Amino acid sequence: MEFNPNATMEPEPEPEVEVEIDMEGGVSPYAPPEAYDPPSKDEEIPYEDMHPFLQEFIDEHNAYSKELNAFEATVAMIEGGKVDKEIDERLRQFFFFFDNKVVSHNQEEEKYLFPKISKKMKADGEHSKADDNYTVIDVLEDDHIKSIQLAGVAFNMFALFSRIPDERSRFIILDIALNQAKELLELLRVHIYREDTIIFTYAQRNFTNEELTEIQEETKGE
Repeated sequence: MEFNPNATMEPEPEPEVEVEIDMEGGVSPYAPPEAYDPPSKDEEIPYEDMHPFLQEFIDEHNAYSKELNAFEATVAMIEGGKVDKEIDERLRQFFFFFDNKVVSHNQEEEKYLFPKISKKMKADGEHSKADDNYTVIDVLEDDHIKSIQLAGVAFNMFALFSRIPDERSRFIILDIALNQAKELLELLRVHIYREDTIIFTYAQRNFTNEELTEIQEETKGE
């Protein structure tokens, strides 16, 4: 598998290469973690009742979820022993999407929406008992950082895999890449769930439509 970390992540033409990998087991099921059912979660607000600004974020999350499903399928194919041009292209597609869509989406949240939500949460006393300056927004921003780290390690390990001649070392590297990829999948899915059902619901309930429109206009001004 030719996967060059210094090249663009767009799929590139290359000779068909088949590499047989004999690995036991398959993709671990992504069982919903406890984060999907927090004890103090407020009742969700239906999508149609959300402000258009928040709907935009949810729509992007829906598109991201489709990419995550495709990436999960790619991981399953690799664990099933398939490593060829198709896998190379599928990996390139996901990491290109992550770099160009997910990261910019996160940056927009951090620049325009998160600071205002964090400020309101602190004013309303919705912060950590141990630290008045720590809110759920800090958790989400940590997720953004961790997702970049996980994606970076996975990308580089997949790229390194095809360059290592020693078979045992190759399998160790591939195992690292797959574990990082699966951790990234779970983190992003939980993150999306928290934003869609908790953070955006909070924003809809605690900001007026005029305030949300004003934030939306800020994002369009650049």
